[in-house]
Amino acid sequence: MLIESGDKRHIRSLPRNVWALSLTSFFMDVSSEMVHNILPLFLANVLGVRTVFIGLIEGVAETAASLLKVFSGWFSDRLRKRKWLAVAGYGLSALSRPFLYIAHSWGMVAGVRWTDRVGKGIRTAPRDALVADSVPSSRCGLAFGFHRAADTAGATLGIGIALFTIRLMEGDISRLTGNIFRTIVLISLIPAFLSVLSLVIGARDIPVSLPKTNAVSPSASLGRSFVLLMIIVGIFELGNSSDAFLILLAQERGISVSGILWMLLMFNIIYAAVSAPAGSLSDRIGRRKVIICGWFIYACLYMGFAMSRTALHIYVLYAIYGAYYGMAYGTAKALISDVVPAPCRGTAYGIYNAVLGISDLPASLVAGILWQGIGPWKGFGPSAAFFFGAFLAFIAGILMCLWKPDRISSSSTGAAI
Repeated sequence: MLIESGDKRHIRSLPRNVWALSLTSFFMDVSSEMVHNILPLFLANVLGVRTVFIGLIEGVAETAASLLKVFSGWFSDRLRKRKWLAVAGYGLSALSRPFLYIAHSWGMVAGVRWTDRVGKGIRTAPRDALVADSVPSSRCGLAFGFHRAADTAGATLGIGIALFTIRLMEGDISRLTGNIFRTIVLISLIPAFLSVLSLVIGARDIPVSLPKTNAVSPSASLGRSFVLLMIIVGIFELGNSSDAFLILLAQERGISVSGILWMLLMFNIIYAAVSAPAGSLSDRIGRRKVIICGWFIYACLYMGFAMSRTALHIYVLYAIYGAYYGMAYGTAKALISDVVPAPCRGTAYGIYNAVLGISDLPASLVAGILWQGIGPWKGFGPSAAFFFGAFLAFIAGILMCLWKPDRISSSSTGAAI
């Protein structure tokens, strides 16, 4: 059983596992964000891929890993072991990265992207369950907030390295070149290796206190509240298309490649700064309130993106977008730990991440079709794609206001929900 000591709301009170997992995510995001934020530009500018197919690549990348997220979470519950499944997932993503260097077609890029997402599918649920296993519920918001902050700090550094590389090689360019992209891919291999090493050395499994037989069929214990929560999350995610479309919108509004990276750098700094305080706030005032606020902010932001006309509009909106991410994502994971029993957390996080992944394919395809069209279907332009996302976010926010959980983790307080 975990014992609280000292100031339970202080980051320094978090256990070694949270720090190790956070460092792992930090290094992997340094590697990933160097590459993935400019990948849509590589596809569009260098390979000449249409936005519909970019949406397809991004959507399938998440959806292909969805069943693995459920299985790996369930399997970690069955084994009562989280760490080595997470190591396998991080390792697969790291091993796939070098193949982007030799990718010369959208099919090859899609294959590498999908392999990377399979790695994420294997690691995500066991990793999140291990974070939740490592702290009492009264500090779960802080733990996930800190983990998201570290993850996003890595993204910030990764974008900064990519920006420095572009400045060093070409200066302020309007369109990405293949030479720059492949140089950044090579640099990204170093933090990818350090990510796996950090997890292997730093983390340890936490024994689950309930009998192993209770974990054989954990899905039976997830409960009605969790199912309804996943339906609401699914509605929100159907309007949450890939951020690749925001990057393409920024380019359409006249922002250069360097400008886009500066924009993403600003986004991640704000995301990292907000995540831990928002998680700690959810420990005190309730997770639903923080998530609902974040979703309504998202709806307003997407309406703003739909009506944006200048680069300044995009910069301002993207800065606020970072605050939304900081409020919503870590808090949602903490909420799940409150409404499901500990032996079922791997399965619950697997289902949650599968909902995100499954929703990403139709969300990105719809956004691509609304934007540009496909075949005889004429696109309506970027505004339609973002208005659609705003509408579903608003509906999901109302449903979250109406949702009432019927199970609260035994170690959580009434304010946790």
